Amino acid sequence: MKGKTVVITGGTSGIGEVAAIRLAEKGARIVFVARDKARAETTLAKLAKANPGAAHAFHIADLFSLAEMKRVAAEIAAAEPAIDVLINNAGALFATREVTVDGLERTFALNHMAYFVITNGLIKNLKPGARIVSTASDAHLAARLDFDNLQFEHGFKGFRVYGTSKLCNILFTRELARRLEAAGVTAVCLHPGFVATRFAANNRGFLGTAFAVLKTLAAISPEKGARTIVHLASAPDIDGKGGTYWYKCKPITPSRAARNGADAERLWEISEQIANG
Repeated sequence: MKGKTVVITGGTSGIGEVAAIRLAEKGARIVFVARDKARAETTLAKLAKANPGAAHAFHIADLFSLAEMKRVAAEIAAAEPAIDVLINNAGALFATREVTVDGLERTFALNHMAYFVITNGLIKNLKPGARIVSTASDAHLAARLDFDNLQFEHGFKGFRVYGTSKLCNILFTRELARRLEAAGVTAVCLHPGFVATRFAANNRGFLGTAFAVLKTLAAISPEKGARTIVHLASAPDIDGKGGTYWYKCKPITPSRAARNGADAERLWEISEQIANG
């Protein structure tokens, strides 16, 4: 990774921050997207310690907004003409339904559309042999896409909606890999495991309490959760395995719904329509 440029969203806490630091230790220069400037500066200091010789940088953006997604992608594209790795990692789970300024359900906006918009905004800046790594989850296993209810105007349940967004991540990766095959860019996604991070801490009530208890009983450390991201970004055996889904640094088979090529293509087309307004 020495001398390589890695762009990452969701890099100021949890597995994203750990992955960024470990890749910096391997010699990478990290460019990350953050929502909060104070937290971004804290992460930047950690990266400077991990790899003092690299000009690490951050960009501030609200990834719930399509305009902000497009702006930050354009900002990074202007500053980074040659990107080696793009890591889509920002995401969250919400107990209640709210819509963004664009009228999108916020889980769908942050967990899926931010991946889609930022990736497409940076595709021309990816070097031959580059990688796109997207954090999905085994929460997708029980999910099914209802194209008539993508924004969950009906039947909203926080974990169900989160699982659907993670299914979108895998379908997005599948279609992205197909589209980039001739360009020599490898797109993969992963399940990091159930990790003890700030994930779901934004929720009060039963959902927030349940996740807090589960984390104390069954969660792995952010260090362990970040290993597959680091592997997919840096290991030599990933090239040519576009569209695959990984866990514990090995490819595994996602759900049948996540292997539906027609749904992947349709989701891409709908996402494109949403992004283009």
